[in-house]
Amino acid sequence: MRDEFGTSDARDTLAGELAGTLLAWYDRHARDLPWRVPPGSNHAPDPYRIWLSEVMLQQTTVAAVKTYFERFTTLWPRVTDLAEAEDDRVMAEWAGLGYYARARNLLKCARTVARDLGGTFPDSEEGLLALPGIGPYTAAAISAIAFDRPAVVLDGNVERVMARLHDIHDPLPGSKMTLKARAEALTPQHRPGDYAQAVMDLGATICTPRSPACGICPWRDPCVARDRGTQAELPKKTPKKAKPIRQGIAYVGRTPSGDWLLEKRPDSGLLGGMLGWPGTAWAEASQDHAPPLPANWRDTGAEARHTFTHFHLRLAVQVAVIDPGQIPGDSALRLVPAQDFRPSDLPTVMRKAFDLGRTAFDS
Repeated sequence: MRDEFGTSDARDTLAGELAGTLLAWYDRHARDLPWRVPPGSNHAPDPYRIWLSEVMLQQTTVAAVKTYFERFTTLWPRVTDLAEAEDDRVMAEWAGLGYYARARNLLKCARTVARDLGGTFPDSEEGLLALPGIGPYTAAAISAIAFDRPAVVLDGNVERVMARLHDIHDPLPGSKMTLKARAEALTPQHRPGDYAQAVMDLGATICTPRSPACGICPWRDPCVARDRGTQAELPKKTPKKAKPIRQGIAYVGRTPSGDWLLEKRPDSGLLGGMLGWPGTAWAEASQDHAPPLPANWRDTGAEARHTFTHFHLRLAVQVAVIDPGQIPGDSALRLVPAQDFRPSDLPTVMRKAFDLGRTAFDS
């Protein structure tokens, strides 16, 4: 293959050959993943497990997701089980996985499927797109993998494979539609679910961002970028703007008996619905602030640092021994008894602040 496939018949023939070659490779080298039904299995994929894995995998690595997926499916093996779960329990189990809007939408979607659809996921992209938290990529992935529909699944791995296979130098994200058209042209009617997973596996294990293993790639011969020696520079991306730095304060308070002062964050916004330390707003400029309640607050001199998608965060950590009687009855503040407090229930940035605050209490 070079720049073009030639006539329509030639394109169809070559596309079929490419799909067949990749599926044969996948049959031998498919990754063993807890949500995946291996090729050749007599068992059909479980749409619930596919949906759950795809939501968890959004902007998160497979390695990070595996433990969470296994814990969620142990606690809530069916979508109806998850639909009946308490919000706080689900948010606590999600803690550390990031992008917390996904967890809120996870519950909304599970409850919609359980309440309105009898616990059964739609088998079409259109039906899946109507569910909370499911966008075009996730709908295509579930449709293909769970229901074997010839949907075009375009994640970062597939974009990279298509850019190299066709030697496309137009930068992302502007080239997404071009790459999707290339991916669609190769998507077969036969075993489209396995094919979608095969292309993603190819990008994840062979056609990697750095040092692609072209010598063992099943598509090495037709790959235009490999032929031209440009594979290492693809796909190209439009340079991103530098992330701004936002600052704030986290107040880590503890009672004399060891209970911790926490605050449930608003449902909307970053870390929405999660428990965390009371604190100031996060802003680029310095701001006036007041502690959440009267106490002898002292600055630890330490910062909890964390990077979100669009900015870097620097949280100064202050600590104090607090009087429970000072907590207003109508506030979002709450005391968590020492025996019930699990740092693992906190979002990552709040867990970092806890580690610094605990060190200050112990010193």
